[in-house]
Amino acid sequence: MSGNPRAEAYQRLAGRYEVRVLEPSPPAVSTPPWFADDPVERGVVPNGRQLVSPVATGDLLWSALAAGNDDLADWCTDRWLAAYRRLPPAPPPNLEATRRALQRLAESVISPARRAVNGKIGLRYTRGGFGTPFFADDVQIRVERRELIVHDRDGTRRAPITTLSAAADHVGRERLPSDVELDDQALDVDAGAASFLGDWYGLADSVLEELRAGAATDPTRVQLWPEHFDLALECGSEEQSARATFGFSPGDEQHPEPYVYVAPWVPPAPGELWEATGFTGAELPYAELAAAADQRATALEFVRARADALGD
Repeated sequence: MSGNPRAEAYQRLAGRYEVRVLEPSPPAVSTPPWFADDPVERGVVPNGRQLVSPVATGDLLWSALAAGNDDLADWCTDRWLAAYRRLPPAPPPNLEATRRALQRLAESVISPARRAVNGKIGLRYTRGGFGTPFFADDVQIRVERRELIVHDRDGTRRAPITTLSAAADHVGRERLPSDVELDDQALDVDAGAASFLGDWYGLADSVLEELRAGAATDPTRVQLWPEHFDLALECGSEEQSARATFGFSPGDEQHPEPYVYVAPWVPPAPGELWEATGFTGAELPYAELAAAADQRATALEFVRARADALGD
């Protein structure tokens, strides 16, 4: 894969369209508040050109182009732009160990490398996993399945994920702040579980960017927070007690399986929409999502219904 997903998509369509994708692309952004690009922002589209996007702020959805084009559909599937693949009936048995290992990597190496440059810790969905937006001198660090990948102006370097110390060496210890804690404990990353997590975050980003595109009030960027390992955004009016966090968790201490959630900032009136376990809000358990005929549509309807109930 190239280090520039938007340019890759532009070339995939032979330059016939302007394009937007879900993944970060260079150049690095050095201005507040996000210090990162907005992959699906409509931006400037030249007169006479159509914008192909994964969300409705474009002129044409990737799903429209992929319909009837098997090669393009396969390409879109792998990037969660259209022709969405199904998640399995149950998560892989090694998911928890893999989740914990990759979270350690995110917290100790990947996020700190970005923080050292601009103070930001948020990560993003990237193909097959997660990673930073581009930062500094067009640097990106990301995980794709069981590999740690560094893009910079010298090229692209890949290495298997083994330990935090080895990851720091691969990234470049000079890129890390002095407060990171590194060790040589093996990071237990199972291939099937890592691929599953990449798809979980791909589904999450696809749904949350669609929610953000239609949100009425002050949506944040979609980000992966290393301390929780959730992909999430916030939107809704805080003044009207309608603001909430909308997210996809890969699992936690109270939830052995992944789940979709909505956590209102102000507790709503009790009701069937708000029956979460361990927090005030709503959750869509993995088993229910996996059994749905259209998993993406089910997740999108779940978060939209709660946003509507809160008044956003």
